[in-house]
Amino acid sequence: MNPAVFLSLPDLRCSLLLLVTWVFTPVTTEITSLDTENIDDILNNADVALVNFYADWCRFSQMLHPIFEEASNVIKEEYPNENQVVFARVDCDQHSDIAQRYRISKYPTLKLFRNGMMMKREYRGQRSVKALADYIRQQKSDPVQELHDLAEITTLDRSKRNIIGYFEQKDSENYRVFERVANILHDDCAFLSAFGAVSKPERYSGDNIIYKPPGQSAPDMVYLGSMTNFDGTYNWIQDKCVPLVREITFENGEELTEEGLPFLILFHMKEDTESLEIFQNEVARQLISEKGTINFLHADCDKFRHPLLHIQKTPADCPVIAIDSFRHMYVFGDFRDVLIPGKLKQFVFDLHSGKLHREFHHGPDPTDTAPGQQVQDVASSPPESSFQKLAPSEYRKYPKKQVIRSLP
Repeated sequence: MNPAVFLSLPDLRCSLLLLVTWVFTPVTTEITSLDTENIDDILNNADVALVNFYADWCRFSQMLHPIFEEASNVIKEEYPNENQVVFARVDCDQHSDIAQRYRISKYPTLKLFRNGMMMKREYRGQRSVKALADYIRQQKSDPVQELHDLAEITTLDRSKRNIIGYFEQKDSENYRVFERVANILHDDCAFLSAFGAVSKPERYSGDNIIYKPPGQSAPDMVYLGSMTNFDGTYNWIQDKCVPLVREITFENGEELTEEGLPFLILFHMKEDTESLEIFQNEVARQLISEKGTINFLHADCDKFRHPLLHIQKTPADCPVIAIDSFRHMYVFGDFRDVLIPGKLKQFVFDLHSGKLHREFHHGPDPTDTAPGQQVQDVASSPPESSFQKLAPSEYRKYPKKQVIRSLP
């Protein structure tokens, strides 16, 4: 029989302290490091993934690391399943190909992914444990509001874009696709759904999705594609939720700049809705095929006086149409010319061909001069880009400042 071992009082206190520390110390989670070998597999299998794109030499990246890790620990306790929420990171110096793939040019940048798809809006909130945890909780909340009576539709906020799905049952592939799309586009549209007996009056031909545009008089639009086809459903709803012509503001200016596409902008007074409607109609008529090559925007003349000054205009000259190529700004000319068939389209084509830039530096192209007219090489300097100044610096400050408010 082994003799009993008696600990001295100090030793006993130490042992108890170690036991208590072991019991109450939370389990820390390892932040997943992404590389070219594992990035697709990890992100594709994650319901939600928050990825920290960082550089070791950046002190703001270093400051974020412990905060990011602690937020991961907090969220892991609430969502223990490894595929529910993933906190991951990418060393952009070691994996510049990944940084280039996701257009990362500043550090640290936090991007949200859903089932492998990168969300358009990066995380721009406070860099604190609470703020990051609250952001993930918000992303995990149900993006679809359930209707319990169709009469609720009459009280919808018609200033928003509303997408309503009518389903026989919630446990169906049709609804799973709808919910997945809602998770991605809930910042752009309000999503609602009704099931079973509640939705039956609207399911005369089966499950369906309708779009209610802003405004009381705008007619509804019905999705006619396959509801189990994610790509088809997503493309249709995205087209309705993200307008062809978006408003640029101080709040979204940096985000739009980061998309990397030049701007075709209508500057108009806020109350001048007629000019905006004309511009929207002509963009849809002449430039729908250019949607992926240029951003169509409109801006409040009063709020964006400085860009107007760059092109020697004032709010009194509005409405004004201009292109900002992120190198220079080019003015369309008389706004009324937008109604001339093909005129606006040619303006955009002249940007892509380099003609606008050449003409600013060297005068009209030879093909644009009358026969026998002497061509002069007239040196000029087009106004510099104003909206490029909305973009953040290459080395992101921490926490990020609203740099766009310092627009010169």
